[in-house]
Amino acid sequence: MLLLVLGLVLFFGAHSLPMARPAWRTQAIARAGEGPYQLGYALVSMLGMVLMVLGYGAARADNPVLVYQPPVWLRHVSLLLMLPVFTLVLAAYLPGPIQRALKHPMLIGVLLWALAHLLANGTLADLLLFGLFLVWSVAELFSLMRRQAPVVQAAPPSKWNSPIALLAGLTIYVAFILFLHQWLIGVPLVG
Repeated sequence: MLLLVLGLVLFFGAHSLPMARPAWRTQAIARAGEGPYQLGYALVSMLGMVLMVLGYGAARADNPVLVYQPPVWLRHVSLLLMLPVFTLVLAAYLPGPIQRALKHPMLIGVLLWALAHLLANGTLADLLLFGLFLVWSVAELFSLMRRQAPVVQAAPPSKWNSPIALLAGLTIYVAFILFLHQWLIGVPLVG
């Protein structure tokens, strides 16, 4: 569990600092330069992600602490909530009608992903991991109402971007349902 917590602190520390102290990012870039700042940010984020994944896997394998037992029907609700998630994440990098309508589709996708997993899983590790992603995504959405959103490297705007995001997102969703979730996470979603 310690690896999971350390990973969460590193990952969300890096991702929350600009939200908590908007001027900090600008000051850090002014001191170190854009390249070194981006490299440091990426390294801290990746280290946090690796520790989260390893820590979550270990917490699931080593005598998980059950906090609540979700009813079976919530798993169906979770699958439904996951339906738009991959499309929303892709739409963040494919500017088009989806991105214009939702402003921050990736954050909405992360929010739905976290909520879906909280509904389907009830261990302490699940609450820490998915609960923190849920709280962070809501806080970030509110934060972006009062500050400038960072510029995201994305594809050029096109009328095809949203249909591509939709088709690719649904394809990834089906692949996760059929085999990717079991292959990557070790938990089958069907069968």
